[in-house]
Formats: sequence, C-alpha cells, structure tokens
Amino acid sequence: MCERKHVDEDELEEVFSEAAKLLIEKKKLKGVPIARYDLETKRAYLEYPDGRRVYAEA
Repeated sequence: MCERKHVDEDELEEVFSEAAKLLIEKKKLKGVPIARYDLETKRAYLEYPDGRRVYAEA
C-alpha cells in the first residue's frame, strides 16, 4: 500500500504557484487568452498572448 507524504503549507503553496505559472505559459503558447484581475482598477480582463488587454463590461 502507498504511504502518504506529509506536505507542509509552504511547500504546497510553492508547488501550486509553479503549476499555475506553467499552466499560464501553456495557454500563452496555444494562443488562448488568460483571465486576470487588475488590482489598481479593480476590474477583470482577458490578456491575449500579444499583450493586449480586453476589460470585461459591467
């Protein structure tokens, strides 16, 4: 039977963060827009691989 490995919170956060970065890069390579949130304007937008941003309409 498999033993479970104990993963502390910091290690789990690091693994999750790296996985998210890899997923974003994969989507950019495929040409898929990525949903993001602008903290300054407090608005959601789609970021396209060419760098343009399309803000969501309220």
